Amino acid sequence: MSDLLIFDDGRGEFGPLTEMRPASALRTGGVTSLERIERTLGRFASGFIVPPSLAGPLHARVSVPVNAPSPHDALCVNARWWGIGDLPNLAVGQAAMIGDEVLAVMLQASDVPGFASSGELPASIDQAEVSGTLYRRPWDILNHLSEALADDLGSTSLPTEFAKSTDVVGEHSVHMAESAVVFPCVVFDATAGDIVVESDATLRPGAVLCGPCWIGRGSTVAEGAVIRANTVIGPGCKVGGEIGASILQGWSNKAHDGYLGDSILGEWVNLGAGTTTSNLLNTYGETSVRLHPDRSRERTGRSFCGAFIGDHVKTAIGTLLMTGSSIGTGSMIACSSYSPTTVGPLRWVTDAGEKPYRIERFLDMTSAMMARRDRELDPADAARLRELAASSS
Repeated sequence: MSDLLIFDDGRGEFGPLTEMRPASALRTGGVTSLERIERTLGRFASGFIVPPSLAGPLHARVSVPVNAPSPHDALCVNARWWGIGDLPNLAVGQAAMIGDEVLAVMLQASDVPGFASSGELPASIDQAEVSGTLYRRPWDILNHLSEALADDLGSTSLPTEFAKSTDVVGEHSVHMAESAVVFPCVVFDATAGDIVVESDATLRPGAVLCGPCWIGRGSTVAEGAVIRANTVIGPGCKVGGEIGASILQGWSNKAHDGYLGDSILGEWVNLGAGTTTSNLLNTYGETSVRLHPDRSRERTGRSFCGAFIGDHVKTAIGTLLMTGSSIGTGSMIACSSYSPTTVGPLRWVTDAGEKPYRIERFLDMTSAMMARRDRELDPADAARLRELAASSS
Protein backbone atom coordinates (compact mmCIF):
# COMPACT_ATOMS: atom_id res chain seq x y z
CA MET A 1 0.00 0.00 0.00
CA SER A 2 1.23 3.51 -0.77
CA ASP A 3 2.19 6.08 1.87
CA LEU A 4 0.00 9.09 2.58
CA LEU A 5 2.17 12.23 2.69
CA ILE A 6 0.72 15.61 3.64
CA PHE A 7 2.76 18.29 1.90
CA ASP A 8 2.88 22.01 2.61
CA ASP A 9 3.57 23.66 -0.74
CA GLY A 10 4.28 27.12 0.70
CA ARG A 11 1.76 28.77 -1.61
CA GLY A 12 -0.59 29.75 1.19
CA GLU A 13 -0.01 32.71 3.49
CA PHE A 14 -1.66 32.45 6.89
CA GLY A 15 0.31 35.10 8.75
CA PRO A 16 0.86 34.47 12.46
CA LEU A 17 -1.33 31.34 12.44
CA THR A 18 1.38 29.24 10.78
CA GLU A 19 4.42 30.70 12.50
CA MET A 20 4.42 27.72 14.88
CA ARG A 21 2.61 25.00 12.88
CA PRO A 22 2.09 23.81 9.31
CA ALA A 23 -1.15 24.53 7.46
CA SER A 24 -2.47 21.00 8.00
CA ALA A 25 -2.40 21.50 11.79
CA LEU A 26 -4.73 24.49 11.70
CA ARG A 27 -8.11 23.94 13.32
CA THR A 28 -10.42 24.95 10.47
CA GLY A 29 -13.67 23.64 11.97
CA GLY A 30 -14.35 21.42 14.93
CA VAL A 31 -11.15 19.56 14.05
CA THR A 32 -7.91 20.34 12.25
CA SER A 33 -7.58 20.09 8.48
CA LEU A 34 -5.33 17.06 9.00
CA GLU A 35 -7.95 15.27 11.08
CA ARG A 36 -10.62 16.01 8.48
CA ILE A 37 -8.38 14.82 5.62
CA GLU A 38 -7.61 11.60 7.46
CA ARG A 39 -11.30 11.06 8.21
CA THR A 40 -12.28 11.63 4.59
CA LEU A 41 -9.57 9.36 3.19
CA GLY A 42 -10.08 6.72 5.87
CA ARG A 43 -6.37 6.46 6.67
CA PHE A 44 -3.72 8.17 8.77
CA ALA A 45 -0.85 10.24 7.40
CA SER A 46 2.42 8.32 7.23
CA GLY A 47 4.60 11.41 6.80
CA PHE A 48 4.73 15.18 6.34
CA ILE A 49 6.57 17.59 4.07
CA VAL A 50 6.77 21.03 5.70
CA PRO A 51 8.99 24.12 5.62
CA PRO A 52 12.27 23.42 7.47
CA SER A 53 11.47 26.04 10.12
CA LEU A 54 8.40 24.04 11.19
CA ALA A 55 9.91 20.57 11.04
CA GLY A 56 11.09 20.60 14.67
CA PRO A 57 7.79 21.72 16.25
CA LEU A 58 5.81 19.26 14.12
CA HIS A 59 8.19 16.36 14.75
CA ALA A 60 7.68 16.86 18.49
CA ARG A 61 3.94 16.27 18.02
CA VAL A 62 3.73 13.39 15.56
CA SER A 63 5.16 9.89 15.51
CA VAL A 64 5.69 9.65 11.75
CA PRO A 65 8.56 11.03 9.61
CA VAL A 66 8.77 14.75 8.89
CA ASN A 67 10.67 15.81 5.77
CA ALA A 68 11.99 12.26 5.45
CA PRO A 69 9.84 10.42 2.91
CA SER A 70 10.02 6.64 3.05
CA PRO A 71 11.05 4.66 -0.07
CA HIS A 72 7.49 3.81 -1.11
CA ASP A 73 5.03 5.08 -3.68
CA ALA A 74 3.08 7.91 -2.08
CA LEU A 75 -0.22 9.71 -2.36
CA CYS A 76 0.79 13.30 -1.64
CA VAL A 77 -2.10 15.51 -0.50
CA ASN A 78 -1.93 19.28 -0.16
CA ALA A 79 -1.94 20.44 3.48
CA ARG A 80 -4.22 23.33 2.49
CA TRP A 81 -7.04 21.03 1.33
CA TRP A 82 -10.05 21.42 3.57
CA GLY A 83 -10.67 17.67 3.49
CA ILE A 84 -14.28 17.69 2.31
CA GLY A 85 -15.39 15.74 -0.75
CA ASP A 86 -13.79 12.86 -2.59
CA LEU A 87 -10.33 12.80 -4.08
CA PRO A 88 -10.16 11.18 -7.51
CA ASN A 89 -8.76 7.64 -7.53
CA LEU A 90 -5.26 8.46 -8.74
CA ALA A 91 -2.89 5.97 -10.30
CA VAL A 92 0.88 6.40 -10.09
CA GLY A 93 1.86 9.29 -12.36
CA GLN A 94 -1.45 11.16 -12.07
CA ALA A 95 -2.19 14.47 -10.33
CA ALA A 96 -5.40 16.29 -9.42
CA MET A 97 -5.06 20.04 -9.95
CA ILE A 98 -7.02 23.10 -8.84
CA GLY A 99 -5.85 25.67 -11.36
CA ASP A 100 -2.06 25.60 -11.22
CA GLU A 101 -1.98 24.18 -7.67
CA VAL A 102 -1.55 20.52 -6.82
CA LEU A 103 -4.42 19.12 -4.79
CA ALA A 104 -3.03 15.57 -4.79
CA VAL A 105 -0.54 13.52 -6.75
CA MET A 106 0.37 9.83 -6.77
CA LEU A 107 4.13 9.48 -7.11
CA GLN A 108 6.34 6.49 -7.57
CA ALA A 109 8.94 6.11 -4.86
CA SER A 110 11.83 7.47 -6.93
CA ASP A 111 9.98 10.76 -7.58
CA VAL A 112 9.03 11.46 -3.97
CA PRO A 113 12.36 12.98 -2.77
CA GLY A 114 12.51 15.42 -5.69
CA PHE A 115 8.94 16.55 -5.15
CA ALA A 116 9.56 16.91 -1.42
CA SER A 117 12.59 19.15 -1.95
CA SER A 118 11.38 21.28 -4.86
CA GLY A 119 7.59 21.07 -4.84
CA GLU A 120 7.71 20.61 -8.61
CA LEU A 121 5.87 17.81 -10.33
CA PRO A 122 7.88 15.52 -12.61
CA ALA A 123 7.35 16.36 -16.29
CA SER A 124 5.79 12.97 -16.92
CA ILE A 125 2.86 13.51 -14.54
CA ASP A 126 -0.60 13.45 -16.12
CA GLN A 127 -2.49 16.44 -14.72
CA ALA A 128 -6.28 16.68 -14.53
CA GLU A 129 -8.37 19.64 -13.36
CA VAL A 130 -10.75 18.92 -10.46
CA SER A 131 -13.01 20.95 -8.19
CA GLY A 132 -12.18 21.46 -4.56
CA THR A 133 -11.16 23.97 -1.90
CA LEU A 134 -7.63 24.94 -0.94
CA TYR A 135 -7.19 27.49 1.81
CA ARG A 136 -4.89 30.32 0.72
CA ARG A 137 -5.37 33.00 3.40
CA PRO A 138 -6.74 32.94 6.96
CA TRP A 139 -9.95 34.63 5.85
CA ASP A 140 -10.57 31.65 3.55
CA ILE A 141 -10.91 29.59 6.73
CA LEU A 142 -13.60 31.99 7.94
CA ASN A 143 -15.30 31.92 4.52
CA HIS A 144 -15.67 28.13 4.71
CA LEU A 145 -16.09 27.78 8.48
CA SER A 146 -19.81 27.03 8.44
CA GLU A 147 -19.39 24.24 5.87
CA ALA A 148 -16.35 22.70 7.54
CA LEU A 149 -17.98 22.85 10.97
CA ALA A 150 -21.18 21.29 9.63
CA ASP A 151 -19.14 18.42 8.18
CA ASP A 152 -17.36 17.88 11.49
CA LEU A 153 -20.58 18.07 13.49
CA GLY A 154 -22.20 15.56 11.17
CA SER A 155 -19.30 13.16 11.67
CA THR A 156 -19.12 13.24 15.46
CA SER A 157 -19.52 9.99 17.33
CA LEU A 158 -20.56 11.69 20.56
CA PRO A 159 -23.97 10.63 21.88
CA THR A 160 -27.01 12.83 22.43
CA GLU A 161 -28.55 11.19 25.49
CA PHE A 162 -26.41 13.07 28.02
CA ALA A 163 -27.92 16.39 26.88
CA LYS A 164 -31.54 15.37 27.49
CA SER A 165 -31.74 16.93 30.95
CA THR A 166 -30.46 20.31 29.82
CA ASP A 167 -32.37 23.28 28.43
CA VAL A 168 -32.34 22.62 24.68
CA VAL A 169 -34.20 24.79 22.18
CA GLY A 170 -34.50 23.82 18.52
CA GLU A 171 -34.65 20.69 16.42
CA HIS A 172 -30.93 20.07 15.91
CA SER A 173 -28.89 17.76 18.14
CA VAL A 174 -26.69 18.40 21.15
CA HIS A 175 -23.86 15.83 21.23
CA MET A 176 -22.24 15.62 24.63
CA ALA A 177 -19.60 13.45 26.26
CA GLU A 178 -20.64 11.71 29.45
CA SER A 179 -17.78 13.39 31.35
CA ALA A 180 -18.90 16.92 30.42
CA VAL A 181 -20.09 19.01 33.38
CA VAL A 182 -23.16 21.18 32.79
CA PHE A 183 -24.28 23.52 35.58
CA PRO A 184 -27.90 24.69 35.98
CA CYS A 185 -29.34 27.37 33.70
CA VAL A 186 -27.12 26.57 30.72
CA VAL A 187 -29.07 27.10 27.49
CA PHE A 188 -28.43 25.18 24.27
CA ASP A 189 -29.93 26.97 21.26
CA ALA A 190 -29.90 24.26 18.58
CA THR A 191 -32.26 26.18 16.30
CA ALA A 192 -29.71 26.71 13.53
CA GLY A 193 -27.34 23.77 13.97
CA ASP A 194 -25.85 20.99 16.07
CA ILE A 195 -23.74 21.54 19.18
CA VAL A 196 -20.81 19.39 20.34
CA VAL A 197 -19.48 19.39 23.91
CA GLU A 198 -16.43 17.16 24.21
CA SER A 199 -15.06 15.21 27.17
CA ASP A 200 -14.28 16.98 30.46
CA ALA A 201 -15.64 20.31 29.22
CA THR A 202 -17.38 22.47 31.83
CA LEU A 203 -20.31 24.79 31.12
CA ARG A 204 -20.83 27.20 34.01
CA PRO A 205 -24.24 28.59 35.11
CA GLY A 206 -26.03 30.88 32.69
CA ALA A 207 -23.87 30.12 29.65
CA VAL A 208 -25.66 30.24 26.28
CA LEU A 209 -24.45 28.09 23.38
CA CYS A 210 -25.90 28.76 19.91
CA GLY A 211 -25.43 26.06 17.30
CA PRO A 212 -23.68 25.27 15.17
CA CYS A 213 -20.77 25.37 17.62
CA TRP A 214 -18.08 23.11 19.09
CA ILE A 215 -16.68 23.08 22.63
CA GLY A 216 -13.40 21.16 22.83
CA ARG A 217 -12.29 18.68 25.44
CA GLY A 218 -11.36 20.13 28.80
CA SER A 219 -12.54 23.63 27.96
CA THR A 220 -14.53 25.83 30.34
CA VAL A 221 -17.30 28.23 29.33
CA ALA A 222 -17.70 30.83 32.05
CA GLU A 223 -20.84 32.08 33.78
CA GLY A 224 -23.08 34.10 31.48
CA ALA A 225 -20.92 33.58 28.41
CA VAL A 226 -22.57 33.76 24.99
CA ILE A 227 -21.13 31.41 22.37
CA ARG A 228 -22.70 32.39 19.08
CA ALA A 229 -23.09 30.34 15.90
CA ASN A 230 -20.11 29.02 13.94
CA THR A 231 -17.77 29.23 16.91
CA VAL A 232 -15.13 26.60 17.67
CA ILE A 233 -13.49 26.46 21.09
CA GLY A 234 -10.49 24.13 20.90
CA PRO A 235 -9.25 21.92 23.74
CA GLY A 236 -8.17 23.33 27.08
CA CYS A 237 -9.59 26.83 26.62
CA LYS A 238 -11.29 29.12 29.14
CA VAL A 239 -13.83 31.44 27.54
CA GLY A 240 -16.27 34.09 28.67
CA GLY A 241 -18.01 37.20 27.38
CA GLU A 242 -19.30 37.02 23.80
CA ILE A 243 -17.69 35.02 21.00
CA GLY A 244 -19.06 34.60 17.50
CA ALA A 245 -17.93 33.00 14.24
CA SER A 246 -14.41 32.47 15.60
CA ILE A 247 -11.90 29.66 16.14
CA LEU A 248 -9.67 29.21 19.18
CA GLN A 249 -7.02 26.63 18.28
CA GLY A 250 -6.60 25.44 21.86
CA TRP A 251 -5.19 26.18 25.34
CA SER A 252 -6.16 29.85 25.08
CA ASN A 253 -7.96 32.13 27.53
CA LYS A 254 -10.64 34.68 26.83
CA ALA A 255 -12.17 34.23 30.23
CA HIS A 256 -13.70 37.66 30.84
CA ASP A 257 -16.16 40.08 29.27
CA GLY A 258 -15.37 41.50 25.87
CA TYR A 259 -16.28 40.61 22.30
CA LEU A 260 -14.40 38.31 19.93
CA GLY A 261 -15.89 38.05 16.46
CA ASP A 262 -14.87 36.61 13.08
CA SER A 263 -11.39 35.90 14.40
CA ILE A 264 -8.87 33.05 14.65
CA LEU A 265 -6.65 32.63 17.70
CA GLY A 266 -3.62 30.38 18.01
CA GLU A 267 -2.69 28.36 21.09
CA TRP A 268 -1.73 29.71 24.52
CA VAL A 269 -3.24 33.15 23.83
CA ASN A 270 -4.44 35.20 26.80
CA LEU A 271 -6.85 38.06 26.15
CA GLY A 272 -7.05 40.36 29.15
CA ALA A 273 -10.40 41.36 30.67
CA GLY A 274 -12.40 43.60 28.38
CA THR A 275 -10.33 42.87 25.28
CA THR A 276 -12.62 43.49 22.30
CA THR A 277 -12.24 42.99 18.57
CA SER A 278 -13.90 45.15 15.97
CA ASN A 279 -15.12 42.90 13.16
CA LEU A 280 -16.94 45.46 10.98
CA LEU A 281 -15.82 48.79 9.57
CA ASN A 282 -17.97 51.85 10.25
CA THR A 283 -18.26 52.21 6.47
CA TYR A 284 -19.65 48.65 6.18
CA GLY A 285 -17.08 48.17 3.46
CA GLU A 286 -14.62 45.42 2.57
CA THR A 287 -11.90 44.72 5.13
CA SER A 288 -8.27 44.60 4.12
CA VAL A 289 -5.51 42.92 6.14
CA ARG A 290 -1.73 43.25 6.32
CA LEU A 291 -0.60 39.87 7.62
CA HIS A 292 3.00 40.95 8.30
CA PRO A 293 4.47 44.42 8.88
CA ASP A 294 6.59 44.15 5.72
CA ARG A 295 3.73 43.04 3.45
CA SER A 296 1.11 44.97 1.52
CA ARG A 297 -2.50 45.06 2.60
CA GLU A 298 -4.75 42.51 0.93
CA ARG A 299 -8.45 42.67 0.25
CA THR A 300 -10.33 39.92 2.03
CA GLY A 301 -13.65 40.09 0.19
CA ARG A 302 -15.29 40.16 3.63
CA SER A 303 -17.17 42.84 5.49
CA PHE A 304 -16.88 40.93 8.76
CA CYS A 305 -13.26 40.29 9.72
CA GLY A 306 -11.84 40.48 13.23
CA ALA A 307 -8.31 39.51 14.20
CA PHE A 308 -5.76 36.80 13.38
CA ILE A 309 -3.70 36.19 16.49
CA GLY A 310 -0.61 33.99 16.77
CA ASP A 311 0.36 31.61 19.58
CA HIS A 312 1.36 32.98 23.00
CA VAL A 313 -0.02 36.48 22.35
CA LYS A 314 -1.06 38.42 25.45
CA THR A 315 -3.28 41.51 25.66
CA ALA A 316 -3.74 43.85 28.62
CA ILE A 317 -7.13 44.68 30.14
CA GLY A 318 -9.33 46.83 27.95
CA THR A 319 -7.34 46.18 24.76
CA LEU A 320 -9.10 47.27 21.56
CA LEU A 321 -8.21 45.35 18.40
CA MET A 322 -9.17 47.04 15.16
CA THR A 323 -10.94 45.39 12.23
CA GLY A 324 -8.59 43.13 10.27
CA SER A 325 -5.78 43.00 12.83
CA SER A 326 -2.86 40.56 12.61
CA ILE A 327 -0.84 39.99 15.79
CA GLY A 328 2.37 37.98 15.56
CA THR A 329 3.38 35.07 17.77
CA GLY A 330 4.39 35.93 21.33
CA SER A 331 3.65 39.65 21.16
CA MET A 332 2.35 41.62 24.12
CA ILE A 333 -0.25 44.35 23.48
CA ALA A 334 -0.67 46.89 26.29
CA CYS A 335 -2.09 50.06 24.74
CA SER A 336 -4.58 52.46 26.31
CA SER A 337 -6.03 53.25 22.88
CA TYR A 338 -6.42 51.21 19.71
CA SER A 339 -3.58 48.77 19.12
CA PRO A 340 -1.69 48.68 15.81
CA THR A 341 -3.46 46.63 13.16
CA THR A 342 -0.30 44.68 12.25
CA VAL A 343 2.29 43.52 14.76
CA GLY A 344 5.20 41.20 14.04
CA PRO A 345 6.27 38.30 16.26
CA LEU A 346 7.79 38.78 19.71
CA ARG A 347 7.06 42.52 20.03
CA TRP A 348 6.23 44.48 23.19
CA VAL A 349 3.67 47.13 22.22
CA THR A 350 2.67 50.01 24.53
CA ASP A 351 1.61 53.66 24.18
CA ALA A 352 5.32 54.49 23.96
CA GLY A 353 5.70 52.42 20.80
CA GLU A 354 6.98 48.91 20.26
CA LYS A 355 10.24 47.13 20.92
CA PRO A 356 11.53 43.56 20.76
CA TYR A 357 10.35 41.24 23.51
CA ARG A 358 13.43 39.97 25.38
CA ILE A 359 13.36 36.34 24.36
CA GLU A 360 14.76 34.74 27.51
CA ARG A 361 12.31 36.71 29.64
CA PHE A 362 9.53 35.61 27.29
CA LEU A 363 10.53 31.94 27.46
CA ASP A 364 10.67 32.04 31.27
CA MET A 365 7.19 33.57 31.40
CA THR A 366 5.84 31.07 28.86
CA SER A 367 7.23 28.10 30.76
CA ALA A 368 5.68 29.36 33.99
CA MET A 369 2.33 29.96 32.32
CA MET A 370 2.23 26.51 30.69
CA ALA A 371 3.19 24.86 33.98
CA ARG A 372 -0.08 26.15 35.44
CA ARG A 373 -1.79 23.71 33.03
CA ASP A 374 0.70 20.93 33.79
CA ARG A 375 2.32 21.38 30.38
CA GLU A 376 5.91 22.01 29.37
CA LEU A 377 7.36 24.15 26.60
CA ASP A 378 8.88 21.74 24.11
CA PRO A 379 12.53 22.46 23.23
CA ALA A 380 11.63 22.49 19.52
CA ASP A 381 9.00 25.16 20.16
CA ALA A 382 11.48 27.17 22.22
CA ALA A 383 13.98 27.00 19.34
CA ARG A 384 11.34 28.17 16.88
CA LEU A 385 10.38 31.06 19.17
CA ARG A 386 14.02 32.12 19.28
CA GLU A 387 14.08 32.10 15.48
CA LEU A 388 11.00 34.30 15.35
CA ALA A 389 12.48 36.68 17.91
CA ALA A 390 15.68 36.98 15.89
CA SER A 391 13.73 37.70 12.71
CA SER A 392 11.75 40.44 14.47
CA SER A 393 14.57 42.21 16.32
